[in-house]
Amino acid sequence: MSPRINQRVIVPRTLTGTRFDQIAAELFPDYSRSRLKSWINSGELVVNSRKAKPNSKLSGGELLTLDAEPEQSEQWCAEDIDLDIVFEDQCLMVVNKPVGLVVHPAAGNWSGTLMNGLLFHRPELAHIPRAGIVHRLDKDTSGLMVVSLTLEAQLSLVEQLQERSVARTYHALVHGVPNRQGNVDEPIGRHPAQRTKMAVRGAGAKEARTHYQLLDSYQDFSLMQLKLETGRTHQIRVHMAHMGFPLVGDQVYGRKSTKRELERLPLAGSFARQALHAKALGLRHPESNQTMSWEIDLPKDMDDLLTYLRSSG
Repeated sequence: MSPRINQRVIVPRTLTGTRFDQIAAELFPDYSRSRLKSWINSGELVVNSRKAKPNSKLSGGELLTLDAEPEQSEQWCAEDIDLDIVFEDQCLMVVNKPVGLVVHPAAGNWSGTLMNGLLFHRPELAHIPRAGIVHRLDKDTSGLMVVSLTLEAQLSLVEQLQERSVARTYHALVHGVPNRQGNVDEPIGRHPAQRTKMAVRGAGAKEARTHYQLLDSYQDFSLMQLKLETGRTHQIRVHMAHMGFPLVGDQVYGRKSTKRELERLPLAGSFARQALHAKALGLRHPESNQTMSWEIDLPKDMDDLLTYLRSSG
């Protein structure tokens, strides 16, 4: 018999005045809105141990408790997956996610994910929403991620992300040579025709800001440093493509290499994944309130490509 879902989370003050069903969708993103609404209506998802209507406005600070029977797709299994742990204490864990590792189980990837590995390494994470995962990286993006190990730490990290006080710095290789530095302030929403993609658009889009700096250039390619102010899905990939400087190897938002690029720099032209790496991470420790930061080297494939570009330039 499958274990019941038993999760608790405190409503951040930043969501004061928001509807219960909307808050539930924000804090329990692993489940569909319709599923969450049915749990609210049935009393399996409650506010401060009491049943509430989906349209009830919450004040922030309430305890949401989810005690429900899982569907088949919600039964995540612990798996012995090697994790590159950069830092770990009683509150949080920082991991260096490798290229190819999916963060969260979904259609086509029900096992072998970071979440499965976290549940094996820390079985108590089964009682924390999303097994403590508070932000994500795409499958083919490498680098640093923070995971909360307690409900209190999760609340703190979610609030820091919402306050935009978490420092996230990426390195990327792009086609072309952008200006030395600047900002991209363009809203991002679901692509109107291709629902698996995101796009810069107006109606229904969410504000998105990326700060960029040119670190080095190699005629047809550039090494960029990018800092996220917001954290929209595929934000860096969408913004850089919108500017006309798509990431090298991006199969979704990129472009095919030109004949000149392929002839002069075949390794760059045939790079198999988006050349994007979450290089540095900074935040306030949830318990001590101390400012902490971590930095990780580029993965081998990007480092090899960078060495190749430098030697060819």
